[in-house]
Amino acid sequence: MTRTSNAGGAAAPAGAPARDVEVVCLGESMVAFLPRAPGPLAGVPAFDRAIGGAESNVACALARSGHTARWVSRVGTDGFGDHLLAAVADCGVDTAHVQRDPLRPTGIYFRTAGERATGLEHEGADRAEVLYYRAGSAASAMAPDLLDPAALHPARILHLSGITAALSDGCLGVLRTLTRRTPGRPLVSFDVNYRADLWRDPARGPGLLLDLARGCDLVFVGEDEAEAAWGLHGPAAVRAALPEPATLVVKHGAAGATAFDRQSDGTDTATFAPALHVEVVAPIGAGDAFAAGFLSGTLRALPLFARLRHGHLLAAASLTVPGDLGPPLGRALADRLAALGPADWGTLRLGPGWTAAGAHRTGGGTGTVNESGTADPPPTGHRGGTEGHAPAGGPDSEARA
Repeated sequence: MTRTSNAGGAAAPAGAPARDVEVVCLGESMVAFLPRAPGPLAGVPAFDRAIGGAESNVACALARSGHTARWVSRVGTDGFGDHLLAAVADCGVDTAHVQRDPLRPTGIYFRTAGERATGLEHEGADRAEVLYYRAGSAASAMAPDLLDPAALHPARILHLSGITAALSDGCLGVLRTLTRRTPGRPLVSFDVNYRADLWRDPARGPGLLLDLARGCDLVFVGEDEAEAAWGLHGPAAVRAALPEPATLVVKHGAAGATAFDRQSDGTDTATFAPALHVEVVAPIGAGDAFAAGFLSGTLRALPLFARLRHGHLLAAASLTVPGDLGPPLGRALADRLAALGPADWGTLRLGPGWTAAGAHRTGGGTGTVNESGTADPPPTGHRGGTEGHAPAGGPDSEARA
């Protein structure tokens, strides 16, 4: 991939690599076609074009949040590749290191609304129908010998996804190389993103993902993913299976998320933050948005609880639009909301348009956010809270394990 100079980057300590960008995200992005009407793909008469890709979604959300982000990938020299590059760059992401492949196409996919299938036997029948046309794509030809250290290592954080490992042996080799613990590497962030239907050998995927996650510094995984891939139940079991990452975030869907953080004495703190009440338009991209919010908080050295809340806020922005990318969330508003007390946080109701006008009220008698971004108090007698449970011991909690 094309090399660029590090000139102009912030000065680094003696012996440390220069950091010319805050986050580098590596992985495939595709052109997505979203149905204009509900129902199975066989009956959908028309589609709207969008873009989708776990890593580029994270890069776009971070750039919109005021961070410097770079997306590294490969696309075809076709019109879909042109569209992808333009759309990602339009979000403020550096795309200079995306390689164009004249022999392989840009991947595309079609999907209906709904949650992605995890492979669990008891999941509902309303899961999304997704058809990928990515076999032999330009991105699937990524390989370790195509990696450019100048594109990847001058970053504070390198963000990866388990989806990349499923695309080809070359892509798996890329992730094995980048998750190898080497001196001077950036903080390596990894979203497990288990997709059973992407693996050519479904029995091989879970073990490979576990091995890759163990080589990373920060890992995101859904509780349902951990159950489907590894047969693990509950955040404590996931942490026991993944003791190596300094930080592990286990997402509990609509209930919230638990973050484990390794202390200098070898013990963990376990911090739980409940999610928000959201009027869901489509669940596409919410996990990527959550990762971006958490990474934004990490770059800003926010407390762990605040990082989780910023993850929930960006996820809420994504959940209230039909595509992968939620609308930009101003940092000032995000900081105000992340600082709310438990009762005010629990009574917020967020729906379409809330990022532009504060919080959108979807239920009577609940707290909102006014135009200045300051929380209005809930009516007297209303009890706050969120759906689900608090796995780490309370609505807002931190405990040393």
